[in-house]
Amino acid sequence: MSDNEVEMEDVVANAERSRGRGLAQSRNRERITYDVVDEESSATSGAPQRSVEGWIVFVTNIHEEATEDDVHDKFSEYGKIKNIHLNLDRRTGFLKGYALVEYETQKEANEAIDQSNDTDLLGQNVKVDWCFVKGKKTSGKR
Repeated sequence: MSDNEVEMEDVVANAERSRGRGLAQSRNRERITYDVVDEESSATSGAPQRSVEGWIVFVTNIHEEATEDDVHDKFSEYGKIKNIHLNLDRRTGFLKGYALVEYETQKEANEAIDQSNDTDLLGQNVKVDWCFVKGKKTSGKR
């Protein structure tokens, strides 16, 4: 046997089996911890979260026969609406009961929530709240 073969036998004898390819010399790997990207803004729990384009308000309990114009007329009082998304039921063609209303500024969206929550729209009291909120701050461990 050559020196090369002896060295290889020593490596194989001293190595542990691993789940992946090859032989693992040591199973002790360093844990990687990641920093929070925006730690200051995530410090408050339950605060509204801005979407990529604007501030989105979630409106529920909308009458199934409501139209986009009905929702627009109701919520345009509080500021300029950038976008409205209404989901329709494919089978019936009626509204599924909720809408997403997007505003440019947080002030406009906040006013819409404060002023229109529990108000009437086509005979039903609509519920209005933030679409995206920040969750609780958790430790870096999983």
